[in-house]
Amino acid sequence: MKLSQFDYPLPEALIAQEPLSERDASRLMTLDRQTGERGHKVFRDFPNLLRPGDLLVLNDARVIPARLRGHKIATGGKVELLLTLPLGNAAHCDWRCLGKASKAIAPGARLDFDGLRATVIAAPGEGTYDVRFESAPDAFAVELERVGALPLPPYIRRAPSPEDAERYQTVFAHRPGAVAAPTAGLHFTDALLDQCRARGARIEKVTLYVGAGTFLPVRVDDVERHVMHAERFEVSDAVARAVRDTRQARHRVIAVGTTATRALETAAQLSGDGALRATEGLSQLFIYPGYRFRVVDALLTNFHLPKSTLLMLVSALCSWEHLRAAYEDAIERRYRFFSYGDAMFIG
Repeated sequence: MKLSQFDYPLPEALIAQEPLSERDASRLMTLDRQTGERGHKVFRDFPNLLRPGDLLVLNDARVIPARLRGHKIATGGKVELLLTLPLGNAAHCDWRCLGKASKAIAPGARLDFDGLRATVIAAPGEGTYDVRFESAPDAFAVELERVGALPLPPYIRRAPSPEDAERYQTVFAHRPGAVAAPTAGLHFTDALLDQCRARGARIEKVTLYVGAGTFLPVRVDDVERHVMHAERFEVSDAVARAVRDTRQARHRVIAVGTTATRALETAAQLSGDGALRATEGLSQLFIYPGYRFRVVDALLTNFHLPKSTLLMLVSALCSWEHLRAAYEDAIERRYRFFSYGDAMFIG
């Protein structure tokens, strides 16, 4: 399975640079995963696609101001870090980061970010660095709010605005730690969630703290050799019970986004017998065509980057043939792509 198979031509003008004025005003393509049949709606129609007994699973991770710009203390050279994964050291505030600098960053280098200081303790490779911040772990969030910036994706070619602080978060985000938004959830309003419940759907939340595993590009031509970076996730006992009840009643488990999908499927995989149980830990699950879904029956998602792991995950659910035709249709109809773009429901 070659990376080039998951390429497609996308006009740059279709990459959404700003959110719409209303969250639920985006367009919504529907795609039958079995037949490839498509439909075209607006997102406000989404509750009408639900059936009584459906389980809707959201990712409640909240984006942190994870982009830091500063300098090396010894030389004054510019440094930029993107926090991607806390390293779980209770005594210190250690993070794995993606780093950029005017010259290579060596272990031992001391960094300053407007008064927040740090030391590089390791350089694992591929542009990653393990960094120890001079802050108590419980005070670090306050320091980030002071010196960090919202990490908009690189295809949004502008600086973050005050509006992004609200619009690049879902209305149900309340667990800080993600470095990118679970963007399928950005379309929901509180009123629309209430309409989903009124249709008889149950709503539960998992947490996957979006990190490098979600957004880093695939750098090998043989797709099956790609290794996902680890991301923290949690699936509660309440979610596990809800999934079991839903499947026993032969209703659908609908994941809102690829990150909710990976949290659910990782938890099922780690159980050993395919059953879903309360689980927390690190997910490195790479879903691509040929994967057998254990939990998820349907998916609400955005339109994804060419050659990305997200595109591969979606094509594992509905076939690349159906998905490619849907993307060609979306381009012809001038759908908006990526984080602030339109949505697709695959059921």
